[in-house]
This record gives sequence, C-alpha cells and structure tokens, in this order.
Amino acid sequence: MSNKNSVTELSKFIALILRHQPSAAEITLDENGWAQTSALIAGVNKTGRVLDMPLLKQIVNTDEKGRYSFNADFTKIRANQGHSDNVCVEMERRVPPPELFHGTAERFLESIAVSGILRKSRNYVHLSADVNTAFKVGARHGKPAVLVIDARAMSAEGFVFYLSANGVWQSQDIPPRYIKNVLKD
Repeated sequence: MSNKNSVTELSKFIALILRHQPSAAEITLDENGWAQTSALIAGVNKTGRVLDMPLLKQIVNTDEKGRYSFNADFTKIRANQGHSDNVCVEMERRVPPPELFHGTAERFLESIAVSGILRKSRNYVHLSADVNTAFKVGARHGKPAVLVIDARAMSAEGFVFYLSANGVWQSQDIPPRYIKNVLKD
C-alpha cells in the first residue's frame, strides 16, 4: 500500500474531509455533520486514494480517538467533534466534572494567560477528563503543557459543556480566570 493510501493517511484525510474541508472529496455535510457514506467513498477514490466500505468500517472501528460514527444502517458517516464548519453534531449537554484538562504547547502559555483558551477556527475548545490525554494532545503541538480548568466554577457561572460521542469535553472560549494551574512535563 502506498503512503498516500496507508490506513493512517486515509484516516487523516477522512478527518480533514469530515471536520474541515468536505470539498476535498467533493461532498457536502448536512446540518448535523453527516455525509452520505457512498459519496465519501466515491469522493476519496476520485483523489487517487483507494477506499471501499470494508476499509472505511475498519478505519472507523479501529480509530484510537473514536473520531467517527456511522448511523444505524451505515448510509451516513460523520466526525464526532472538531469541526471548523458550522455543524451541530448533537452532542449531549452535560454537567462537567470539577476539573477538566486542556493540552497545548508551552509556547502558547503566555498568550493563553492573557486571552484565555480560544476555539479559533473550531466550533468548541476541546478538553479531556484526564491529564495523560491532555499531555498527548499538547505534545502534538510542541513541548506539552496541560492547563487545569475549573470546570465546576465555569458551569456554576453559566458556561455550557458538551460531551462528544468519543468522550471529548467541549465548551466555548475559556477565560483565563478559570485556569487553575499549568502542568509541565
């Protein structure tokens, strides 16, 4: 299998399509982020990659981060979170645990101390329920740091939290006053 068509590369390409750029496979997403599975497969194949339904099911079922979901009859697929397009993936509104964690790179700490954690091009800020996951996320961006978020205080003050199908906590921009601590490797 060529590098362009490795399972990892296909998974990354599907994430790009379903989260940020459906036009890369000449498909559209509905208001809830769903794409027609057949259209996704055809669109990916038009790019010179090779994808069929068994391989797509393998990618969805083995993705470590649980990025994707099928509907009940496998005719639709979507990313569970992380969209930059204006879609509503019908996440469950939940009361968060007392603390949540946000992984970032140390080079962003100064800016975050001033502006808070901003969702930027995404619909939500992503948070995790455990420190180890947050460190892994931060390491993708450089030398990792983990911000400890006072989710209890945020919730008490009216901030809304959602929990995605793959266990990622999400909220709007987080002001600096809710950052309780910074953990470094």
